[in-house]
Formats: sequence, C-alpha cells, structure tokens
Amino acid sequence: MTSTIWWTIVGATIVTAVIKAFGPVVMGGRELPPRISGVIMLMAPALLAALVVTSVLADGDELHVGADFVGVAVGGLLMVFARAGILTAVLVAAALTAVLRLIG
Repeated sequence: MTSTIWWTIVGATIVTAVIKAFGPVVMGGRELPPRISGVIMLMAPALLAALVVTSVLADGDELHVGADFVGVAVGGLLMVFARAGILTAVLVAAALTAVLRLIG
C-alpha cells in the first residue's frame, strides 16, 4: 500500500478518537437528559437503515430497484409482519435475491 493510504488510515483513526472523546470531555461525567439520550440511541439504527437502503438502491449515479432490493424488502417484511427471526429473514432474502439474479 502507498503512504497516502496509510496517512489516510492514521488520520481517520485520530479524527475518530477525537470525536469519541469529545462527548465525555464536554459532559464532564454528567448524565444526558433523557430526551437527548433517546435521540442518540436511535441514531445508530437510523444510520444503519440509511446505509442499507443506499447500498441496495444505488447503481452508480442513479437509483435502481433490482433483485437485491426485492430480497431486502421481503426480508424486512418477514421480520415485521410474519415475526420471523433475523436468521430466517436473511436466508430468505439471500435465496430470493439469488433466484431473481439467476432468472434475470
């Protein structure tokens, strides 16, 4: 790997450490108000959902509904409406995506 890649990794590591240390330093050991704590707890699932949707729908510079979108959508619907477990939903989504790619 080139030195540019290593410097990028080192820079990203330092920036991440500074960002993670910022909250405790500013708060000084005090508890967050419940409303703010609730919002922070919901940020990770919202970010994960946004990354999944972006990854599934992105096709270069355009949005594209394809086999992977259908698989993820069916897996999500199974979890929400059929109360399927995560493993079942992932397996069904993967199988459906594979079948749709095979025939498409």
